[in-house]
Amino acid sequence: MFITMNRIPVNPEFSEAFEERFASRAGLVDHAPGFVRNLVMRPEKNSSDRYIVMTLWESEADFVAWTKTDDFKKAHSGVHQAPEGMYLGPGKIEVYETVLDSLTE
Repeated sequence: MFITMNRIPVNPEFSEAFEERFASRAGLVDHAPGFVRNLVMRPEKNSSDRYIVMTLWESEADFVAWTKTDDFKKAHSGVHQAPEGMYLGPGKIEVYETVLDSLTE
C-alpha cells in the first residue's frame, strides 16, 4: 500500500471552514483506479495547527497516474480559492510505502 500525507497548517479561526471544504468535496478521487481511502484528521487542541490529509492507494503507480488526470486538477483547483488567512503556511507532502499491515497479517 502507498500512502500520501499532506500536513496542512490551518489557522484555528478557520478550522470549521477548512473541514467544510473537505466535507463538501467533489469526491473525484473516490473512483480513481487503485484509490483505497481518504482521511482528514483534525489536530488535538493545543497539540498542533496542522491537519493531516491522508490518502491510501494500492500502489505508487496508481497515485502518480491520478496526479496526471483532469479530475486531479479539478479536485485541487479550489485550494487557491481559500479565504485569505486560512493557511498559516504551505502544506508539506510526505509519502510512505507500507511494510507491515496488521490487517493483512
